[in-house]
Amino acid sequence: MERLFKLKEHGTTVKTEIMAGITTFLTMAYILAVNPDMLSVAGMDKGAVFTATALAAALATVVMGLLANYPVALASGMGLNAYFAFTVCLKDLAGEAEPWRIALTAVLVEGVIFIILSAFKFRETLVNTIPSNLKYGITAGIGLFIAIVGLKGAGIVGADASTLVALGDISTPQFVLAFVGLLAIGVMHHFKIKGAILWGILGTWILGIVAQLCGWYVVNPELGANSLIPAFNSAKDLLPPSIAPTFFKFDFGYVMKDVFGFAVIVFSFLFVDLFDTVGTLIGVANKGNLLDEDGKLPKVGRALMSDAIGTVAGACLGTSTVTSYVESSAGVAEGGRTGLTAITTAVLFIVALFLSPIFLAIPSFATAPALIFVGLLMMSSILKVKFEGDMADVLGAFVAIIMMPFTYSIANGIMFGILTWFIIKLVTGKIRDIHPVMYVVAALFIIRIVTLFMHL
Repeated sequence: MERLFKLKEHGTTVKTEIMAGITTFLTMAYILAVNPDMLSVAGMDKGAVFTATALAAALATVVMGLLANYPVALASGMGLNAYFAFTVCLKDLAGEAEPWRIALTAVLVEGVIFIILSAFKFRETLVNTIPSNLKYGITAGIGLFIAIVGLKGAGIVGADASTLVALGDISTPQFVLAFVGLLAIGVMHHFKIKGAILWGILGTWILGIVAQLCGWYVVNPELGANSLIPAFNSAKDLLPPSIAPTFFKFDFGYVMKDVFGFAVIVFSFLFVDLFDTVGTLIGVANKGNLLDEDGKLPKVGRALMSDAIGTVAGACLGTSTVTSYVESSAGVAEGGRTGLTAITTAVLFIVALFLSPIFLAIPSFATAPALIFVGLLMMSSILKVKFEGDMADVLGAFVAIIMMPFTYSIANGIMFGILTWFIIKLVTGKIRDIHPVMYVVAALFIIRIVTLFMHL
């Protein structure tokens, strides 16, 4: 352990690292319930997605632990999975027979591009070209988007012909229990209870089971109200669900059908994942005192490569983009300083494979509190947005924030936020502020808008 992870050099022990790994798992295990539920909306097999999510998380986290020796865990990213399901599959590719296969193809291409960019150390350069205000605005916008997805999934908000959205039916168990779950997570977070998000999901689910047994929650699969009680009918139920329905299910035919549309989808995955990963790594490293005296993160290239490898593996297995998790900071707060923390978390993801009936029985109204609360955590980036000064930075960030939830699309927020920034810079004569990379990005989005007009 000492030779592999250099524990003494980082002032830690095996026991401390293992406890930190357990803590990290508890804070991010909700993805095993949320991801299958979210991607199944796009037509993917829920059981296969569960297995793919757990395997991809374990594989990517092992690579991070061994290659970079960082206490950072990875899994299918929140926000990225929402973009995958609700924007790409249900909107951009709504007319396709199996849109999720095209989306998986885009994730694969994104991962391959990330591997290339990481190998040539281009990702760090690209990050530096995007204005900070836009970065923070995009993160905050994703937080609002995730929150509205959670609110919709629990029936707390619904469609309305006159006001677009309105309050849902407050008498339903889904509404009541989801709100109770959100309050519970908030209280536990206040008291710094480890795994508050996971406990909130499990607590809401257990209350749902009680409601089902009492007759308040009525099982009706046709209306999407499935039984909340895990199906343990035989020993086979303890085996992980087959991954066959999603394994290597790529569709490259769409690439030739709509090159520009596919390119924009890939770029949107790239852009969101890029800043999510880099921001998480810096934040976790800073909390664990892993930055060097110049404020830089040693071996950041290896960490970014781990993220890219995880994304490619996840696409092959059948899940959305894999990225570094900010919840890793919980493990770091418990003393985790090396890759042994990550390895411990990875082992627990493997163990979770044999508990699939539990995770797959968790309904969307139980995962809704997690989505809403994660939205809150991501919204905290708005505190870093500067609302005074250069109007390109200010308006660009604001447009990114509002376009994501109000158009129900992360891609739209990124696209219009960057274009707003770019156009104002040009009109105000601040051409020197525009990096050459931003010209390429703006051109890509303009082409995307042209293709949208052509589809009308």
